[in-house]
This record gives sequence, structure tokens and C-alpha cells, in this order.
Amino acid sequence: MRLDKFICYSTELDRAQARANIWASAVSVNGEICQDEAKQVHENNHITLLGQVLTPRAPRYIMLHKPASTLCSHADGAYPSLFRGLTLNKAEDLHLVGRLDADTTGLVLLTDDGRWSYHITHPNSGCNKVYRVTLRDPLSTGTAQLFNQGIRLQGEAKLTLPAQLESVTATEVLLTIVEGRFHQVKRMFAAVGNKVVALHRDQIGGIQLDVPVGEWRHLTAQEVMSTSGQP
Repeated sequence: MRLDKFICYSTELDRAQARANIWASAVSVNGEICQDEAKQVHENNHITLLGQVLTPRAPRYIMLHKPASTLCSHADGAYPSLFRGLTLNKAEDLHLVGRLDADTTGLVLLTDDGRWSYHITHPNSGCNKVYRVTLRDPLSTGTAQLFNQGIRLQGEAKLTLPAQLESVTATEVLLTIVEGRFHQVKRMFAAVGNKVVALHRDQIGGIQLDVPVGEWRHLTAQEVMSTSGQP
């Protein structure tokens, strides 16, 4: 972690204030003054600010029920940022664990633990993401087998990893994938001649969405450990 970021995680200072203290020789790393805000430091380093030993706060793990027409971004754009409804100190330090399109709803995870989010989003972790998909046309016979074998998306040479498809109704399915390619769910169904008209993420790993639209809560320790990216 960068030194200026470490200071922000350990104090109430923002990034600009942390850098000002670093440049003013108020910060030491392992007994030596450090004026490099980009220096990489670790939890086991001895870091002080004005002689006070710094200890980073515990990582935060949050689920949020993303409404439609919101952006998975810290800033507003064509639609408002989903962070608008997050009444939490230093929410700007949190990052998204896998983004959703503006029109997609459902489970979003937020954290300031980069290792945890990396393991969840990396395909090799095998962390399942479950989507409820509403289709324009009834599901064709054989689609589930094709998805399990891997689909070639337009413009890509590599097949998608095996995915599981479960019918709910003729035009509604549950899709379980372990990847997160660009617009992957929509492109998978486009590749078999269908179209997604509504998309909702229900689950990531062992974490099941259970809060109302627009609401959020902290994850339990058990939920954090239920993903393949254990802290």
C-alpha cells in the first residue's frame, strides 16, 4: 500500500493532508523519515506520524442493493453514482468488487481490502456469481449445454468458462458464472440469438443479497470468509 494511503487508513486525514505531512518530514517508516508519498509500505512496518504509531483500521466489507439507472462509480455521470446513498465515513476509500451496468440491479460488494476483492473477481478463484436474467425470447433447447461448454463471444477468441443455466420460467433463468468479462451475460445470450431485457445479480460466492433496493449493510465475518477471497 502507498504510504499516503496507509496514513489515510490509519487517521482521519484525507490524501492531501497525508501528503502534506509526509513532505513536512512528519512521517517515519521503520525509524527513518520518509518524504516519498508513493513508498510501498506494509502492515508490519513501524510507521509514525509526529511520533505517534499508526495502525490501519480494520478492512470494511459491505453489500449494497444497486438500483437501476445508477453508476458503479464514485462520480455522477449520465446517471447518479450508487455511492450517493452510502452514508459512511470515508466512503471514497471503498472500491467496487465487480461492476454492474447502469441498467443492471442487485448485489454489489464494496471494500477497502484489495486482496479480498482480487480473489473474488479473478476467474481462477472459482467464485460464483449468480444472475437472474429475463430474456426477450423463450430459452432455446440446448442453450444450457452450450453455456456449460463455453461460448465464443463476439470479438474474442477465448471461450467463456463453463457456466450453469437453470430455467425459472420460459423467459427467466438463473445464470451462474465465475468470470466478469465486459457485458458478459448480455453477450453470452446475444451469441445464441437471444436478448437480455432485465438483469439482476442475486449472489456472489456465499453472499446472498438480502437488503431492500438502495440499502446497504456490513457483511458478517462468516460472509466475508464464505468467498474464495479470504482476508
